[in-house]
Amino acid sequence: QVQLVESGGGLVQPGGRLRLSCAASGFTFSTNAMIWYRQVPGKERELVATIGPAGGGAYYAESVRGRFLVSRDHAKNVGYLEMNSLTPEDTAVYTCFARGSWGRGTQVTVSS
Repeated sequence: QVQLVESGGGLVQPGGRLRLSCAASGFTFSTNAMIWYRQVPGKERELVATIGPAGGGAYYAESVRGRFLVSRDHAKNVGYLEMNSLTPEDTAVYTCFARGSWGRGTQVTVSS
């Protein structure tokens, strides 16, 4: 059974940083791409970043390019989204997607 569990969200001040984790189980993590999305209530889900199975092929939405970094650790079966220079516009529920399955998401709130 594929399972994805996000963690690391929380409240952070503008300009701060957070690192989100997505723990994967139930499938061969190292052979699947991982995608990070975010969604604000009332708005469409936005693709934030993707990373290929081997860790290459990273893609970032223009809104986060240069501030966010996606990575993965195959030894731990965990994907990461490092978020820097956060702004209130980054406030959203962040969710990871892999192998056709979604995690439940983790809330990120950027506010002073």
